[in-house]
Amino acid sequence: MEYRKLGNTNLELSTITYGAFAIGGTMWGGNEAKDSVASVRASIDHGVTTLDTAPFYGFGLSEEMIGQAIKGYDRSQIQLLTKFGLVWDGTNEGKGEFFFDAEKDGKTIPVYKYASRASIMKEVENSLKRLQTDYIDLLQIHWPDTTTPISETMEALELLLQQGKIRAAGVSNYSLEQVAEAQHSLNIASNQLAYSMLNRNMEKDIVPYALQHNLGIIVYSPMERGLLTGKYFGDGKLKANDHRNAYFQQFNLAKVKTFLDTISPIAADKGATLSQLVLKWTTLQPAITTVLAGARNAEQAISNAQSIEINLTADELSHINLALSQL
Repeated sequence: MEYRKLGNTNLELSTITYGAFAIGGTMWGGNEAKDSVASVRASIDHGVTTLDTAPFYGFGLSEEMIGQAIKGYDRSQIQLLTKFGLVWDGTNEGKGEFFFDAEKDGKTIPVYKYASRASIMKEVENSLKRLQTDYIDLLQIHWPDTTTPISETMEALELLLQQGKIRAAGVSNYSLEQVAEAQHSLNIASNQLAYSMLNRNMEKDIVPYALQHNLGIIVYSPMERGLLTGKYFGDGKLKANDHRNAYFQQFNLAKVKTFLDTISPIAADKGATLSQLVLKWTTLQPAITTVLAGARNAEQAISNAQSIEINLTADELSHINLALSQL
């Protein structure tokens, strides 16, 4: 495994990070708890020491399973990344920005983007309990909250830094303008954004800014929620309640299949899977500190970790990028 320094911090993150959205079950068709815990432990055992989760994932379940999975490991060798700012339990008392309706135990639960100082402090205490730890390595706002001044949110993060409850503070899904505004109040460590071969929007402005200002970039959905594995063009089937049934419809699936068919010989030549090839390509893009990869079981977790071992030549990268330009 490779490790990279996160922005202006002393944190060293594994270049592949364990993404814990799916193990929470929410919106992903569910998952077996024992498989989820095994996937986390297999990741750590294969050098993936950075784990990214959030309170919203499974309405706390993802954080709880991460806390369970890391028992027995040296906490100082693991980097726990979590978030705040998506409130579903009604504690926001109608405040904040309505985001969407989620489903929990057959009931519709309204989810709000809310990042007031008081709400953040409460969320962090709950996350610490679920994760069974006394500090969080990187705390990130999950989504921008337009009803709370960014300065108020950043001031809360600064207080948490002073209290030692977090080691670093970052943002997620922030635009360039929002990042710049946040920097006026706090020297944030990172921005977490969606990025993949099919979604390279951040290259226009966030990447140049990050390179100039030493801002870490954490990327999620590099596999476009499994689409770039190629298995959904074969025998892969999604459960009826899996959100990806609708999500995949935004892409020209015929072109995506052609692209994957074009690059698959490179993976085959290296004895690698398409997933591993895509992950490796993503880690090589400018300004990226770490790439989130989800896993439902130990086998997938090990495969993700081993993707870093692939060596891509300049010609192979050119071939991939040429094929990408035709999408």
